[in-house]
Amino acid sequence: MAWVRAWRAGLVPCDDAAAEISGDEEHMVSDVPGTWTDVSLVDAITALSKLHPDEVRLVLPAPGDPRGLPGPGPFSSAALLAGEGVIAGGLGFVPEVRLHTSGSGDEFETVRWQVFVLPAAVPAPLDGPSTAEAEAELSAELATATRTLAKLDIAQWRPELAGAIEALRKPDGATDLPPGYDPRARRLYARAAILDRVLALAEHAAPGGAINGYEVQQRDAALRPLTTACRRALVAACNAPLI
Repeated sequence: MAWVRAWRAGLVPCDDAAAEISGDEEHMVSDVPGTWTDVSLVDAITALSKLHPDEVRLVLPAPGDPRGLPGPGPFSSAALLAGEGVIAGGLGFVPEVRLHTSGSGDEFETVRWQVFVLPAAVPAPLDGPSTAEAEAELSAELATATRTLAKLDIAQWRPELAGAIEALRKPDGATDLPPGYDPRARRLYARAAILDRVLALAEHAAPGGAINGYEVQQRDAALRPLTTACRRALVAACNAPLI
């Protein structure tokens, strides 16, 4: 989504934006207006050529927190189920990751984007947090959760978290936004993107029963507000004004 915004601001070519979004995975898009079959990601992005960057924005809804959705409808339902979506003018895009197995037994993923026509062009919301507000909230929730997780000795039953947390302290260039974003948005995105990986690891129980039911409840209670702050930080960073 951020790369589409950068393209619409004239900062990167359309092909580069599509390549950055897809990476090594195959991306196809269904139900793009004016098409009859699935189209490639670059063809779907080209359909957005008349949009202003501010008309393209990321949404990361969750049960009980539908922030950013345009209201009841097929797009909102699909985005809420997927936990993510993109609003681009009068269209909504929701990804579905599909797992495949090759004839040799190798597994690989493809992504299918479903396009929904929204009832009307949805203006960008004005009630979302700024990057400064989202950064402050993320820092506060991270400090609180870290103290709780340290008491639970989370690193003992998820040893791989040590490396992820170290990466959180020193973000690398692999978690970066495209040209056009200011330093605060870049810093916030890098931190939240790595934290998102940490949370994905931390939410799974350790193998071999190294964590009991009470510890699971304590962990979930500690991570819930941090997960919300992380989602809000990613949205704030990606939707930040371009410079």
